[in-house]
Amino acid sequence: MARTVKMTEGNIPKQLLSYALPLVLGNLFQLTYNAVDSMIVGRFIGKDTLAAVGTAGPVMSIFILGISGISMGASVLMSRFFGAGEEEMLRREVATVSVFGAWFSFILMAVGILGARPLLRILQVPEEILGSASVYLRLIFLGMPFTYFYNTFSSALKSVGDSTTPLIFLVIASVLNGALDLLLIGGLHFGIVCSALTTVAAQALSAVLCIWYVWKKVPLLRPRGKDFGMDRALLKKTLGYGGVTALQQACQPIGNLLVQGAVNTMGVDIMAAFNAVTKIDDYALVPERNISNAMSTFIAQNSGAGNVERIRKGLCTGLFLELAYGFGIFLTVYAAKGFLIGLFVEQGAAAVLEEGNRYLGLMAFFYFLPGLTNGIQGYFRGIGMMKMTLAGTALQTSFRVVFVYLLSKRMGIGSFPVSCAIGWCAMLLLDGICYYRLNYGRKRSAAL
Repeated sequence: MARTVKMTEGNIPKQLLSYALPLVLGNLFQLTYNAVDSMIVGRFIGKDTLAAVGTAGPVMSIFILGISGISMGASVLMSRFFGAGEEEMLRREVATVSVFGAWFSFILMAVGILGARPLLRILQVPEEILGSASVYLRLIFLGMPFTYFYNTFSSALKSVGDSTTPLIFLVIASVLNGALDLLLIGGLHFGIVCSALTTVAAQALSAVLCIWYVWKKVPLLRPRGKDFGMDRALLKKTLGYGGVTALQQACQPIGNLLVQGAVNTMGVDIMAAFNAVTKIDDYALVPERNISNAMSTFIAQNSGAGNVERIRKGLCTGLFLELAYGFGIFLTVYAAKGFLIGLFVEQGAAAVLEEGNRYLGLMAFFYFLPGLTNGIQGYFRGIGMMKMTLAGTALQTSFRVVFVYLLSKRMGIGSFPVSCAIGWCAMLLLDGICYYRLNYGRKRSAAL
């Protein structure tokens, strides 16, 4: 029997943690798998192929932003309908995003296949790898419909409290991908075409498993004959949420690109150290993001049920968990910074090790700040205030980029964690003002 969790009643810390843990494991698994996948390509095919695969990443990220935005927008609505007990509306939302997705994903696929080479030229990909990068990217775009439907149906399962099943399907698909890579690339020495096709095969498997599971095990999410169609009002609201979410997610890669411009002016040692420490940051910040996602689902379900007091308790509990984790990761990274940077840098590179230690020694003190910002962003997402999440992320990114350029010549690599902290503080100030006005300003005005 399918596992659904009604978060409108029961133990709040237990619900948040049990929901967040599979998401954390899934993200950590994906980060590790991506690193291993790159190692297989680089070791068995060569550096040119590894570079070609790497250049395709930014292009794919742009297209996936649209898919993940729609999925997150739909997830908020689904969680609300589930919390309110509106099962017909829940099924109608699933049908709406499915029918729309069939058209949307095929359009993305066609645009990607036709535009792969021109897009790579815009990114100034060297001629010697342009051909192989174009072939790889076009084949990857064949899997775009599978990417859409996996994201949509995994979001549907998460909206009813099941974050474990999508993780299981992700692991199965990733293991298949890795096994095929080792067999066909490592053993039989096939090239870049094989690398792309094994990725598409894994995407297809994860999508098929998710759809099959929903249809067989979760009748609550299975549209019936009368539900199956595109509800224009629901689609408009989903795209409204999804468009803002996609723009919010776009802020970070754009900011990272601008920050990388500052890094590239500071010499090879700092470039190498920065590349290593940002990978450590990726691992360190995963739990904070997923506690935030758990808070979004919890708050959306309770918003649908009208449980105002439980929303407040969920926010407080979530922020406590974020702070507790922030303190724990501070102690871990600060104590083990030399060991961690050594995992990515050869021991003879003393200057790189020194710069990496300096970065982590500062950043460790600030890890609690993104926990707070992620937690409050989870609250705003849960109540449907997507524009607020966009404003906060845009403000944080802008402050981070501006202060990197202001401080980099004076502080070197230390300017990056300090600039991140300034950005997070600016975001917290904006979020705090908005939260106060939303929850207390109106009451005070009404009293007057």
